Amino acid sequence: MQRGLFVGRFQPFHKGHLQDVKDALKEVDELIIAIGSSKEKGTRDNPFSAAERRDMIVQVLAEEKIRKCTIMEIPDFHDDEKWVRFIEENFPKIDIAYTGNEWTEKCFKKKGCKVKKVNILENISSTTIRNRMLSGKNWRELVPADVAEYIDRIKGVERIKFISKNYEDGFSN
Repeated sequence: MQRGLFVGRFQPFHKGHLQDVKDALKEVDELIIAIGSSKEKGTRDNPFSAAERRDMIVQVLAEEKIRKCTIMEIPDFHDDEKWVRFIEENFPKIDIAYTGNEWTEKCFKKKGCKVKKVNILENISSTTIRNRMLSGKNWRELVPADVAEYIDRIKGVERIKFISKNYEDGFSN
């Protein structure tokens, strides 16, 4: 059985992430979706908690009838070795890591793990989505409908605007 690992912050989970999950599942029997920066929340780059990101992902996977996925969390260590060791000690053995992040790729390659770069869909990133939320532009077209509904329910756009305003004023959460 082949097991893959897909690491991301998913701030928020978007259509590119969904396509990456679908593509990975064509190659592996099981995929661990790892929520990175799991202790981070309420900041400009990480407005959503790990629990909220998990909820977004679970809803999308259910709607898409995607199985064979496990969701786990990875905190930040600010140390490459500790970060990879945490995964090795706390996650099932993986055969391949999927990532679009150069740092993540470097960490896994250093440990001799097979790494495959995910296809980054043009103009779709969590940063772009958050920036569109801030500027009042259409962000919904970049996320699955379940994620848009979830963000509405938790007043995510308002939160991002509040965090951004406080960040610009010199405060941080």
